[in-house]
Formats: sequence, structure tokens, C-alpha cells
Amino acid sequence: MGLVLFPGDDDTSSPDVSWSYTGFKVFRRWLAQAEGFALDEMHGFGGQRPWNDVSTTLAPLLNHPDNNGPDLSPIQCAAILPRLQEIADQPQEGSTDPLLQRHIDDASQLVVVLQLCIDKDVDLLFG
Repeated sequence: MGLVLFPGDDDTSSPDVSWSYTGFKVFRRWLAQAEGFALDEMHGFGGQRPWNDVSTTLAPLLNHPDNNGPDLSPIQCAAILPRLQEIADQPQEGSTDPLLQRHIDDASQLVVVLQLCIDKDVDLLFG
């Protein structure tokens, strides 16, 4: 079983991005590291550090339950998109690490989904 992030546009042909629950956790750890903190230190992820102690536009994505959480609004998607795109576009200096490439591919796919949510003015759903 896994997790799919998709636009709430009722169009089954819209792009989505999916992970296993473990894969999503690893992806979010990578994003948090890119933002300069360890996800495992954060409240809700095994640590005690409060979320208001970090400054990142990715917080709505990083501090989100794997399931049964609130949808992300188009406004939240618009706030997340530029930083996620920036992370996905960072040069990897010839790295051949398959996990890093997977994270970059996932981030790029999520950028497409977020852009669609913004363009169609629909929520990002977690399913």
C-alpha cells in the first residue's frame, strides 16, 4: 500500500505522484535536509523540535500526515512550488546515486502536480 498525491480535479487522467509510505518518508527527509534541518528532530517525526522553529515554505508538505490529513489548498501549493522547483533543479555535479535521482524525479513530478492544482484552482489531495 502507498500514498498518491493528486489534484482534486476529478480527472483520472491528471498527473499524480506516488510513493510507498517508507518512500514518502525518505523523500521528505531529503527535502528537510535540503532546507537545513533533520526531519527526525521535528515534532511528529520522533523529535521534540517545534515546526515554528524552522522557516521553510515546504512546511505544509513536510509536516503533513501520510493519510487522513487536510488537503493542501491552491495557495499552499503556490507557496511550496518555487522552492520545490529550486531543489529539483539544483545541479547534482555528475552524481550517479540512484536514490538522489529518484528524489529529483519525484520532486519534478510533484512540481507538475502542484502547478496543475494552481492552474485549475483545486486542492492537492493525499490518497
